[in-house]
Amino acid sequence: MQEYISKQQQVLRSAEDIFAAISRFDRLTPALADRVEEWQADEEHCSFKAKGFTVKLRMEERIAPKHVKIVGDEGGVPVDFAFWIQLHKVSDTDTRLRLVLHAELNMMMKMMIGSKLQGALDQIAEGLARAMNGNHAI
Repeated sequence: MQEYISKQQQVLRSAEDIFAAISRFDRLTPALADRVEEWQADEEHCSFKAKGFTVKLRMEERIAPKHVKIVGDEGGVPVDFAFWIQLHKVSDTDTRLRLVLHAELNMMMKMMIGSKLQGALDQIAEGLARAMNGNHAI
């Protein structure tokens, strides 16, 4: 299983506030509904289309206010993976955020998309931090 880790991002909000926003898929709806097709979400599950592919995700683990773990839901992602959003509280108004992806990729897939996954993780982490620092709901 390959591991990809984003660059750490600073968010000038409490870890508890960030955790509240990221620990339920339905709270992500305002930020994501217009960026993907056919977004549907409840507290535990979400599904959407990206570049013609249906993606289904499930919240597998929540440890407040440290991390959430997201995995592929049945019939939604052809790759075995786990995705963490990790939070490290520095102070009441300073939290460090990073994303970690563990994915089971065959050699061909690793060569084709490995570096793209790293870049995507960095972009997502930066986007989350920017949204949170701008005091927008995610």
